[in-house]
Amino acid sequence: MNFESPVDTRIVDEKMKSLGLMSVGYASIRELVRLVNEIEQSTGVTYIRMEMGVPGLQPPEVGVKAEIAALEAGVAARYPMLDGLPELKQEISRFCKLFMNVDVNSGSCLPTVGSMQGAMATFMVANRAHEGRSGTLFIDPGFPVQKKQLQALGQHYASFDVYNYRGVRLRDALEEQLQSGKFSSILYSNPNNPSWICFTELELQIIGELADKYDLIVIEDLAYFGMDFRHNYGVPGQTPYQPTVARYTDNYVFLISSSKAFSYAGQRIGSLVISDRLFEREFADLEPWYNTRQYGYASIFGALYTLSSGVSHSAQYGLAAMFRAANEGTFDFLNEVAVYGTRAKLMKRLFINNGFTIVYDRDDEAPLADGFYFTFAYPGMSGEELLGKLICFGISAIALETTGSERTEGLRACVSQVSDAQLSVLEKRLQQFHNCFG
Repeated sequence: MNFESPVDTRIVDEKMKSLGLMSVGYASIRELVRLVNEIEQSTGVTYIRMEMGVPGLQPPEVGVKAEIAALEAGVAARYPMLDGLPELKQEISRFCKLFMNVDVNSGSCLPTVGSMQGAMATFMVANRAHEGRSGTLFIDPGFPVQKKQLQALGQHYASFDVYNYRGVRLRDALEEQLQSGKFSSILYSNPNNPSWICFTELELQIIGELADKYDLIVIEDLAYFGMDFRHNYGVPGQTPYQPTVARYTDNYVFLISSSKAFSYAGQRIGSLVISDRLFEREFADLEPWYNTRQYGYASIFGALYTLSSGVSHSAQYGLAAMFRAANEGTFDFLNEVAVYGTRAKLMKRLFINNGFTIVYDRDDEAPLADGFYFTFAYPGMSGEELLGKLICFGISAIALETTGSERTEGLRACVSQVSDAQLSVLEKRLQQFHNCFG
């Protein structure tokens, strides 16, 4: 590298070499976090951190107080039940009804060590339910670590970038993949990480119908529950409700994270919700793995038991309190995180004003919402090249190529760690970049 930038390019090269990174464009999120941490320590330059989806807000007081009270009551000395605290299970069930208009028994609602564990447990069971099938079809772009989980399990996966197959075109794109007979499950996030597109009712109906046709389990990753800020999904028991495939099939599981919508990432707790029909359903091919044919029993005593033997006892009390407050209408959790949408709008404007373009800029026929993530590119540069240069300007992000996106020119930006005070710094660095390469 031989251009002038706020960060000494020699230090960037040195740190990449010491960490064994040939290219930042192919680095994982955690590898980028480590790289930027080391550069900051060596240079004293504070980065505009956009590489990792870390909540930037304080955790809700209602959850913190409930967890402290549980700890003071001595729950840390006792193992939690594998399938979860009864009051938490009940509040998860109520939450699904009040914010999604979906009926699910509390017995089918399981706490997990973050949605990551919920995904791992689901892969372990769903992709072993049919002999001869051991794969997941990802409707991408998506969260790259879920593919690493499948690799660790020795399971097959495939993906396609959905951006060019919106609306009715989604059916043919899905059918083309599903006709192979390789898959046991379909996974997508809604809103989507990293593009922030949101599936329409028509698209969810198509997914649900094809799940029934091919007997597939739909894994609906709701890491950003209700955070399509174009609609108010935050009033319990009132329309509009969070869109879901559950209106069109019983072959579903939800991964509901508490990290983003509830700003409770550090406690590593989420919710795995299995449809009642799927929970009770029996699959003969599960028996050799888990000594049971029942999907729900295999999920609890076959998968979750072996992964962690339960979820942090006190964190379950904290999450139960937050769900209860949301369900009762005393905690407007989506209003708390609406700042992310405001910040995204401001940040996108800064990028556009300095020669950048927004990669995923439409949501089917509608303008894209402003939310937790957005995507950007710079004319004439690949995503790998762009990220390599931005790192030298004190700006971090991740390459879209690592998410299954076909838009290899782009990067994903997360807005959560960028404070209002840093916006002027971001603007200055983008201007410097544009002056250098524009």
